[in-house]
Amino acid sequence: MVELGINIDHVATIRQARKTYEPDPVWAAAFAELGGADCITIHLREDRRHIIDRDVRMLSDSVNIKLNLEMATAPDIVDLACDTTPDQVTLVPEKREEVTTEGGLDVITHYESIKPVVSRLQDAGIRVALFLDPDPSQIEAAAKMRVQAVELHTGQYALHKGEEQMRCLAQLATAGKLIVESGMNLHAGHGLNYQNVLPVAQLDSMLELNIGHSIVARAVFVGLRQAVSEMKDLIS
Repeated sequence: MVELGINIDHVATIRQARKTYEPDPVWAAAFAELGGADCITIHLREDRRHIIDRDVRMLSDSVNIKLNLEMATAPDIVDLACDTTPDQVTLVPEKREEVTTEGGLDVITHYESIKPVVSRLQDAGIRVALFLDPDPSQIEAAAKMRVQAVELHTGQYALHKGEEQMRCLAQLATAGKLIVESGMNLHAGHGLNYQNVLPVAQLDSMLELNIGHSIVARAVFVGLRQAVSEMKDLIS
């Protein structure tokens, strides 16, 4: 059974547009759980543009399913993660000017700075995943770090159509096989929606999909509980 992680950042984005208290992502997490979500995913960015420290602390105390914190390796965010101990941390690259995460983490180039962060998080009892492009060399570097999972960046697959999309899917399948053979769990996310999710959900040994924008967008019209339930039915 593929687990569904719901990224609720966009609920916080609406709140932060007015710098007010609603809609509260803590409430969103509850409705996502009622809709059948297996995991709540939040991304605490360095500029706190949507999820803020208060959200991390409150969700750590209130979420009854798995909590997955996406984050860069900034020291203050690592400190907060070790203090709140989410079930899982997914390390991602971050550029201040980007609208959304644009690609996978470069584990090879930044190995010496990422490895101590991985070790510290694991020492705090937190499972660690790395958000990577479907690049065998990056996956091999992740395996050397002994992380528990790799989340494959599905952005290129989601961006393309037709034969090019099938080529991207084949790359994801090959990368997924390498991840599992290396002893890590296979996750995926970025750009997945109700139209393109099924082939990714059907990849061998797929364990977790993290989806946010398309579900929150649909929830505007049908409600979050139903939007989550529909996606859960699709991937199941």
